[in-house]
Amino acid sequence: MSARERILQRLREAPAAPCAAPDVGAWRTLNPPGPTQADFVQSLRKNLEAAHAEVHVADDAEWPRIVAEVCAAKGVRTLMLPPTGIELAPWPQGPQLARFDRPLEAHKESLFTEVDAGLTRADCAIADTGMLALLSSPSQPRTLSLVPPINICLVDTGRIHADLPSALRTAGWAAGMPTNLIFISGPSKTADIQQTLAYGAHGPKELVVILIDRSTEESQ
Repeated sequence: MSARERILQRLREAPAAPCAAPDVGAWRTLNPPGPTQADFVQSLRKNLEAAHAEVHVADDAEWPRIVAEVCAAKGVRTLMLPPTGIELAPWPQGPQLARFDRPLEAHKESLFTEVDAGLTRADCAIADTGMLALLSSPSQPRTLSLVPPINICLVDTGRIHADLPSALRTAGWAAGMPTNLIFISGPSKTADIQQTLAYGAHGPKELVVILIDRSTEESQ
């Protein structure tokens, strides 16, 4: 019998000691309840701002005013909207509003040279990493979030998940996979040169996130 076999035999012949189940009652008493949706909002905002994003919180009636204020503060002259899904009326002294309602080739020149900001809507957000998830589709072309210097993104606070596994379980992406799933965690950045992180190297130089909180409206 080899040494390995003797060791295994002794382990098999050793009497099994009774093992009582641990008492977790005290642990449950000491630990507070799990995080709330408000905690997710706070965590998402903290992580986005740490990644150089600008974050605002508004209700469903207020977000157009915030968009107007952002456009005025940043000198936006042309704001492009997706073909459908976001309704925004023009306002006095506001930028020209354009729609991404034709094929990319028809918009390419203006998109790269004239559009100052794109208005998008996130499918959901991930609190623990400060990440937005945008589904590319005919109603939300991916180029709109990748090309204009400023990306203004609307996020429903009710669609903020604790982490990516939670989003994967509840978002239903597997049932209808989009052509592209875009994850955004701040303005564009690179560390290619001497491993020094620089922002605004390519793609949107600024990310403005408007968290739309409908909880007050739903409770009324």
